[in-house]
Amino acid sequence: MSTFSKNIRMVIMGAPGSGKGTLTSRLLKKIPNIHSLSTGDILRKEISQNSSIGLKAKEYIARGDLLPNEFMAKIVENELNLNKWLDGKTSFLLDGFPRTIEQAKELEPVLKPHNSDINFVVELNVPPEVILDRIANRWVHSSGRVYNLQYNPPKIPFKDDITGEPLFKRPDDNPETFKVRLDKYFSELEPIRKFYESKGIYHVVKGETSDIIFPQLQALVEKQLA
Repeated sequence: MSTFSKNIRMVIMGAPGSGKGTLTSRLLKKIPNIHSLSTGDILRKEISQNSSIGLKAKEYIARGDLLPNEFMAKIVENELNLNKWLDGKTSFLLDGFPRTIEQAKELEPVLKPHNSDINFVVELNVPPEVILDRIANRWVHSSGRVYNLQYNPPKIPFKDDITGEPLFKRPDDNPETFKVRLDKYFSELEPIRKFYESKGIYHVVKGETSDIIFPQLQALVEKQLA
């Protein structure tokens, strides 16, 4: 296992469908001393359990709306505390939050008292037309496993490789709803980009596939940790 002299408190930003989950998984295999918190995974778990959080989240997601900032900040704070990562010494990665400048500002007072401020932000810059093509071919399992019919198909069509259970389309994985989500993401991107650029911690990696983006991402993270 690689050892590093610094810790990193990182946010991965990217449009829905840009590959945040896939790239996070690959990064954690290369640098396993970074802990990961995916708000998407948390919400999917809550939705599958029909919890009060899940039911509220489902309403917003079905409309293509972002969840309220305070709601999301509280979920992140609860998970960080639960895992005891707010000690100023633990490296962690946030996938899916914050997405807007309002969320970024909500997050600051959660982390600052613990000397755990965000110190590294990376944006995944993937062309919108590539993302829309991915979504048209995306199928998922209730566990959160994601398949793509073009480049990561299940062994048996429309069945999960591990359980054999049926795959399904997410409620928002249709062109009309997803276009709303993409438009909203790009309209919110510039303010949060400027917010983190002003702190000198904003980075961008570009490409159409995870294989193109990942080497850039890994190099940036290892440089930050060195």
